[in-house]
Amino acid sequence: MLESLEKMLGKGVDNSLLRFGLGKGYLDLGDNLKAAEHLQRCVAFDPTYSAAWKLLGKAQLAAGDRVAARTAWEQGIAAAQAHGDKQAEKEMTVFLKKLDKAS
Repeated sequence: MLESLEKMLGKGVDNSLLRFGLGKGYLDLGDNLKAAEHLQRCVAFDPTYSAAWKLLGKAQLAAGDRVAARTAWEQGIAAAQAHGDKQAEKEMTVFLKKLDKAS
């Protein structure tokens, strides 16, 4: 799957859905930095994409960047609230609470 998405990107296709797919794929593989890179492009295309903010925070935390993870989740919560996406808002709120407890 990642190979075909990378090919699309190589052919000049670039949008939030493609970047989300790449980000999720790399996150699943444990390549957190590459995942974060694609997810950052995703939210640059669509700042209201709450699921992308959620995964971006996860990738950044897994890469060891707690500050960036917090920022992503805070922005994700704002995006989720703007869209009425209660589930994503709730999940990212829990992630922030866990981050606070771990510090």
